[in-house]
Amino acid sequence: MIGLALPAPPPADDVVRLRPWRAADVPSLVLAYRDPLVQRFSWRTTPYSDADAQHDLAEHEQARRRGESLACALVDSHDEHRLLGGVALHDVRRDHGRASVGYWLAPGARGRGAATHGVRLLARWALDELGLARLELTCGPDNEASQRVAERCGFTREGVLRSHVPFQGGRRDSVLFSLLPGELR
Repeated sequence: MIGLALPAPPPADDVVRLRPWRAADVPSLVLAYRDPLVQRFSWRTTPYSDADAQHDLAEHEQARRRGESLACALVDSHDEHRLLGGVALHDVRRDHGRASVGYWLAPGARGRGAATHGVRLLARWALDELGLARLELTCGPDNEASQRVAERCGFTREGVLRSHVPFQGGRRDSVLFSLLPGELR
């Protein structure tokens, strides 16, 4: 099967809903990426512009069509226009039964469980509907909030990948977590 798509209606619970990104999300996306905490953990080294957001959304759509990733807007379950952040499956390898999970939150969405709810919804869909056998999640060793989200969702910390990824002009270690079927909390 080529391409990935969320079911209709998209996954939701009483806190968040996952939906495809829209052109109308660009201003909220740019505003969120200007947040110092988002910048601290982002690989980007230049300011994020409308053109960057439009380019990223086009790239997300192309990767989705190729079946390589699925990036979703994370919105309030009662107001789909209120952007809380983003969650995504990256490096989808259905032939190997695995993918990576990533997420970020806008400043106003932090501290109320939005990331945890979004990751749970995406992980449940990936494990149940795509039939994946393993989800991986990496984050910086100093990103304690992201690590807490992983643990609340049932991911197991496996270790540290040294000099794992290019990051802000250098390289960064990553903490590696995994989630197998039956472990989602």
